Amino acid sequence: MRRRGNGKIGLHGSVALALFVGLTSCVYAQGNLTLYGIMDDSLSYVSKTLNSSTGRDAGHQIAMVDGQMFGSRFGMTGVEDLGGETHVSFKLESGINIANGSIGNSNGNLFGRQAWLQVDGNFGSVTAGVQFSPFVLALIESDARGASNFGSLAPIYVGSVLTTGLFNSNAITYASPTFAGLQGSVMLALGGEAGNFRAARQYSGSLTYDRNGVFANAAFYSGNAGDATTSAPASSTVAFAGRTISAGYKFSNLTLRAVFVDFKIAGSFDSRVYGGGVSYAATPALTVDAGAWLTRDGNNSNNHSILAATGVRYSLSKRTMLYTQFGYVSNSGKMDTGFSSDGPLYEAPGGTFGANVGITHTF
Repeated sequence: MRRRGNGKIGLHGSVALALFVGLTSCVYAQGNLTLYGIMDDSLSYVSKTLNSSTGRDAGHQIAMVDGQMFGSRFGMTGVEDLGGETHVSFKLESGINIANGSIGNSNGNLFGRQAWLQVDGNFGSVTAGVQFSPFVLALIESDARGASNFGSLAPIYVGSVLTTGLFNSNAITYASPTFAGLQGSVMLALGGEAGNFRAARQYSGSLTYDRNGVFANAAFYSGNAGDATTSAPASSTVAFAGRTISAGYKFSNLTLRAVFVDFKIAGSFDSRVYGGGVSYAATPALTVDAGAWLTRDGNNSNNHSILAATGVRYSLSKRTMLYTQFGYVSNSGKMDTGFSSDGPLYEAPGGTFGANVGITHTF
């Protein structure tokens, strides 16, 4: 299986406050630092939950769950113009769980989602630091439901390989300029530990075409396992090979997507995912989408699942959105596909219904 105060500021507080004030003044003076974030909270229901000890149904659940649409986060980004159409930029981003205030939606570090420095210009861009792999970015672009944390490719991905390929430490990526709708990216995450040069080494690349409403991409990922002694967390370095190809078309307010993904996991499933769906912007404020994903184990055809979901998003303003989502998953054999990358990540055998209602606010 794949599971794996007393209210006084004090001297230090005064210094920190002074530094913050100084930094804030610097920000307003330079005008090149942006603080941003997403708050996403929801009330969730599932008709079954998985008992990880027995592998059986542990009963229904009603819970407050963070990030059922996008995943809560906050961060900062900045850019400097070097002239000659060349720029240097950075991003620091941390996932948070607003249900309990803990770090979430990342690899467990403060800025575990993204922490990188980038140089870009007419030559393309070079990015170094913690970042998403081209493979993951290709899957996000090809997902019919916008890679919602509930009822999409996202929980299938995380349920298969955890955060491997998502938050890549020690990574360097080159992305080419776009030529006639074509754009390519390659990434190397160095990894390594004493006596094992290849530990946690990760490779990824993608080629995307997006022009005149026609969309297509192909991407790969290959990574070695790591452990607690490597420079990348063990939960982010599950050994697997990933391949994907997808196509889509956008006509006016209607967008269609179809995708194939293969997660070949060392010592576990060879999960082959066939999926697709539709998104329709009924009004500038209202969007409806739906998708379905069939997963089969190439090593054992008795292991398979189907996940189907639909959702409605309604924008109250440019920054605040209400949403509701409904999903159904059916697992056979040892397959344990779940609804959400923020939980429940795995589900019991048989059929399970899930739903949520939530709100997001961006700043």
